[in-house]
Amino acid sequence: MEALLDERGLSKLRWRCRRGLLENDLLIERFFGKYASGLAVRQAEALGELMDLADNDLLDLLLRRKDPEGALARPDVKEVLEMLRMPLAALPERGH
Repeated sequence: MEALLDERGLSKLRWRCRRGLLENDLLIERFFGKYASGLAVRQAEALGELMDLADNDLLDLLLRRKDPEGALARPDVKEVLEMLRMPLAALPERGH
């Protein structure tokens, strides 16, 4: 069984994921809303690597304008990227 990220690690990761582009922030917040409670340590590490990218490079990956290259072209990074890219239709409706 995979080790899950603890509450302290999750808090640090959320802080690290704050971005300068609203579009990135919205996709990342949606990710945390869906996956935070069951995020594995290896997924958190892959997300951290994505956060090392410049905002525009990250947005290009999130919007499928580009695919991960080089050190980011790994299964764990691609898995987290797909979780981040999840279409809006796949999310449960929120009350207004």
